[in-house]
Amino acid sequence: MRRILTISIALGLATGLASAVAQTPAPIETIEIFGKGQTRQVQNITRSDLADALPGTSPLKVLQKLPGVSFQSSDAFGAYEWSTRLSVRGFSQGQLGFTLDDIPLGNMSYGNNNGLHISRAIIPENIRRVDLSQGSGAVGTASTSNLGGAVQFVSNDPQDAAGIRVSQTVGSNHMRRSFVRIDSGLLAEGAKLTASAVRQHGRKWKGEGVQDLTQFNSRLVQDSGPNRLEAFYNYADRSENDYQDLSLDMRERLGWEWDNYAPDWERAVQAARGVFSGGVTNRDDAYYTARGLRKDHLGGAALRLENQDASLRLKASAYFHRNDGQGHWYTPYTASSATVPISIRTTEYAVRRHGVLADLSWKTGMHTVNGGFWFERNLHDVTRNFYAVSGPEDSNRFLDNPMLTAYMQRFRVRTAQFHVQDSFALQGGRLRINAGIKHPSVTIEATSINRVRAAGTLKARKGLLPQVGLNYDLNDNAELFASVSRNLRAFEAGVYGQFSQSQAAFDANGAKLKPETSVSADLGLRFTRRGVSGSVALYRADFRDRLLSVATCAGVVGCPNTVVNVGRVNTSGLEAAASLALARNWTWFNSLTLNRSRYGSDYLDNGAVVAVGGKQVVDAPARLMQTELAFDNKRWFVKLGGKYTSQRYYTYTNDGWVSPYTVWDLGAGLRRGGLTFQVNLNNVFDKRYFSTIGSNQFAASDPRGRFATMLTGAPRELFVTVSGNLR
Repeated sequence: MRRILTISIALGLATGLASAVAQTPAPIETIEIFGKGQTRQVQNITRSDLADALPGTSPLKVLQKLPGVSFQSSDAFGAYEWSTRLSVRGFSQGQLGFTLDDIPLGNMSYGNNNGLHISRAIIPENIRRVDLSQGSGAVGTASTSNLGGAVQFVSNDPQDAAGIRVSQTVGSNHMRRSFVRIDSGLLAEGAKLTASAVRQHGRKWKGEGVQDLTQFNSRLVQDSGPNRLEAFYNYADRSENDYQDLSLDMRERLGWEWDNYAPDWERAVQAARGVFSGGVTNRDDAYYTARGLRKDHLGGAALRLENQDASLRLKASAYFHRNDGQGHWYTPYTASSATVPISIRTTEYAVRRHGVLADLSWKTGMHTVNGGFWFERNLHDVTRNFYAVSGPEDSNRFLDNPMLTAYMQRFRVRTAQFHVQDSFALQGGRLRINAGIKHPSVTIEATSINRVRAAGTLKARKGLLPQVGLNYDLNDNAELFASVSRNLRAFEAGVYGQFSQSQAAFDANGAKLKPETSVSADLGLRFTRRGVSGSVALYRADFRDRLLSVATCAGVVGCPNTVVNVGRVNTSGLEAAASLALARNWTWFNSLTLNRSRYGSDYLDNGAVVAVGGKQVVDAPARLMQTELAFDNKRWFVKLGGKYTSQRYYTYTNDGWVSPYTVWDLGAGLRRGGLTFQVNLNNVFDKRYFSTIGSNQFAASDPRGRFATMLTGAPRELFVTVSGNLR
């Protein structure tokens, strides 16, 4: 299967490159050139890509078809947040930037501290487009974590015509998902409104528990000539039972299907007392159950103004975000009473943030000058509590009145970022250049309420972070692009950030910490010719002052960590993608990534040398390949896609790894009489593999394969959807 996939990609790319270098112009067919006119490596997925996926699928999972992207999740939808991992060119999710209609989503981490996950920010049916900048986001991107690339989600506008659209999905593991969207159509003076809702419920594919989601989205748009007013409010209420983290050793002893004990309370109690059964050898092989709860309110408004000759354009936005979250874990390490050796340990989050963005463009002669700012204030609380239980209670709710508080921290985060850039064209428009700078400044003031974890102040700022790019038309069908940029990742507030240390460790090291920085460069070719469209890019990134949280105990125990600077990471690679119109109604997409991300030097852990110099970065596959064959004649449609992911390491010394795998997904359907009937079959060949690694962070070494930090990929699952417009 790997050979078939490799051959298909090689043939597709070779065909595209051979056509691209031809000098004779030819008509461009329906396939669009990837990121045409951009001075950076930019690609996107469209509404049609999202519509072909299983309804409710995270747009991040759909994004994995693009080169440079590694996406992992242990559920079919790619939306189970504990397992969701996205990396681009070896940069992890926490080192990327994410926005929705320019509004920052933070680093989308599981331990909420500065944003929220896209699966809660907006319903997938309401996303129009997703833009990926593999190397570096635009200079004005509202993010202070995009060391690597940036992902920008763009929402759908309300429809001009009034209507109601509904969708119902049912499938494996008693999954059911209902979606409804109402569009008002054009109202007085150009206004239009849409409101939509989702209710999704399904059982885990192994073990006991549910994945539950309720969402509401609303959006108002009013156009007045070239000017526009937008406003939106989105709400999400999510509850997820967790899967048990596995190790290589556990897979051998207990199998791929192993999970937590629920609903067997007595077995969990006996394991907490050290009495094991059925191949279990220690307390961490399983727990009774675990759960993540999240509630989010996200809203904002934007005003776009343009003068009569379109030489001046202004966009100003304001937003707010409120999040409340709890992570529940039935821990065998803290007893509720003399007779119940288990309690519920929680990590509790609260985010209250608001901000404003403004961007002004001035077109004069051959120049377009652009400048703007982003300000945000964020109040973030994180608390570790323990709650007493008398038995297997229903904890699918926000708990209160704890019996014990392990730590409680409050963070006040102030973000200010300014940018300015100039874009201009030379040689009659064939050569396009843009050059810009940004100035980020992030200040974190941490307070430790019960003085267990660190308190203090950290500030990350850089005077000027430059970005330069160019695009040159070789002919009507091919263009070269190149870019260089410098980026910064601010310090992080929250449960996993620099203040997760003890006060003594922070006092000793905090003042010495430098924010992580990177310098990224792209050089590439885009082409389109006789039904072939694609791109090839070479890239290089120099990542400096990498900060590592060195654990002082097992991750599930939650001891304070020590954060240290462990040097540099050097990344280089090649990305290629091509889409071919094979015949009428048939398209064939292929992508290939070759990535080399290596640690620059060894580091010290409590005085001991950890030999990581020259080792591959954890969870950074060296090879990624995707192929996707699609047929669509406006009535029938079929899409078969396969993704190959090479070996990945979960230890810094590379002595612990998971095997390569290939997973195929199939979607097919019929459009008739205003209705769409769709079938999605995920993991067609029922491949058993480890998807997520690093779920419980990463380890320096694991020679015996006993570090439980992996999650199994979902098995073959079938889903059926009926959707259509009521009027």
